[in-house]
Amino acid sequence: MNLRQLYYFRKLAEKEHYTEAAAELSITQPSLSHAISELEKELGTYLFEKQGRNIRLTKYGRFFLAYVEKSLDELEKGERLLQELTSPSKGKIDLGFIYTMGAHFVPELVQEFTSQPGNQEVTFSFFQGATNSIIPKLKAEKFDLAICSHVEDEPEIQFTPITRQELVIVVAKNHPLAQKSSIDLYETADYPFVFFADTSGLRPLIDDLFAEIGVTPNIACYVEEDTAMAGLVSVNYGIAIMPNISSLPHYDVKVLPLKSPEHDRFIYLATVKNRYLPPAARKFRDFAIQFGEANYLHK
Repeated sequence: MNLRQLYYFRKLAEKEHYTEAAAELSITQPSLSHAISELEKELGTYLFEKQGRNIRLTKYGRFFLAYVEKSLDELEKGERLLQELTSPSKGKIDLGFIYTMGAHFVPELVQEFTSQPGNQEVTFSFFQGATNSIIPKLKAEKFDLAICSHVEDEPEIQFTPITRQELVIVVAKNHPLAQKSSIDLYETADYPFVFFADTSGLRPLIDDLFAEIGVTPNIACYVEEDTAMAGLVSVNYGIAIMPNISSLPHYDVKVLPLKSPEHDRFIYLATVKNRYLPPAARKFRDFAIQFGEANYLHK
């Protein structure tokens, strides 16, 4: 049994006439007769019987037709949906991104992309997490694209910088360091830290900065997410080194620019090398790279 036979069977059941059905199928009548005969032989029953010059479904043909119509309807629905998903103008993009990108960068990027001609009907599914949880899901095809930190020893992944973040020291407003207007990292050595967990993509950079100045930070606790870090700092549970996220002004904290050591904190668009990307995802990838280059990387 094959799909062609099922389409032929459905059409013949509709027309109840071999010549008319063959004409609509753009095949010869003998070809249609042979296909139906082979189908009946495989099923072990007659699907049609003669009725004057026409034919009609047998009892078993009517029974089988209900399942054929349901199956073909589902296949055709799947084909339509697949065409929409892979359409440049109507596709769906699964995008993963780290927490710090959710407040400002990703919404701005998506708004700019969908405002472009031909992109208005592209839809998105969004997923947030730490870099170390995002990358495995990107490789497992849960996401088409990801916006995250760079990860070493990931030869399958292409990392392209699209934006940068300023790292700052955040302290409670009644903390002794709150009197400063900026700070060197070595000045924080005597104070406990609210620190990013190992799962954070930012953690390797922060570890390198402390190693550069020869200081082992006093870590009071670990967190994964930036707003939790800011909340704990605001109640003086510790100080933090973290990205200068847009929500920090809403917390009872003092934000101190980090003067030294010098650093660059980039955020990357991550894709799996040599993996097929549907047209809409390819358009978004190219747009995101151009958008970052024009608006963020050289500020």
